[in-house]
Amino acid sequence: MSYHHILVAVDLTKDSHKVLERAVAIAERNDSAKISIMHTLEPLGFAYGGDIPMDLTSIQDQLDDHAKKRLAEIASPHVPAQDQHVVVGMPDTEIHRFAEENDVDLIVVGSHGRHGFALLLGSTSTGVLHGAQCDVLAVRVGHKGEKSDE
Repeated sequence: MSYHHILVAVDLTKDSHKVLERAVAIAERNDSAKISIMHTLEPLGFAYGGDIPMDLTSIQDQLDDHAKKRLAEIASPHVPAQDQHVVVGMPDTEIHRFAEENDVDLIVVGSHGRHGFALLLGSTSTGVLHGAQCDVLAVRVGHKGEKSDE
């Protein structure tokens, strides 16, 4: 089986380069499969429970602009601008939606290999794995004893 469209879901930390590099290697082994890269911003209303009596639109727009610039830095030179996506929503839900709407046959995500309570509470990579209709590769990121940007 070969892959034709690979979706790389990144969190914009320094580990995102490692996740993309793994996807690029897989794409090269699969007749230069198409690569799309995405980052999902959670809506500010979710983070603050929707109880803030102010308009967060301009702040959300600033976060969106920053995320697009950071994503472009990570994606260059492997993923063209039209295949770079910043979306607002819940990460696992948006990754599944994108994958289904764009005939993605492999999703590549980073995984920090959590244990204990963090594992029980779940993570984006776990959520992606359990709801995906295609293959999922969780790339181990971060090193034992090393702090991540998370």
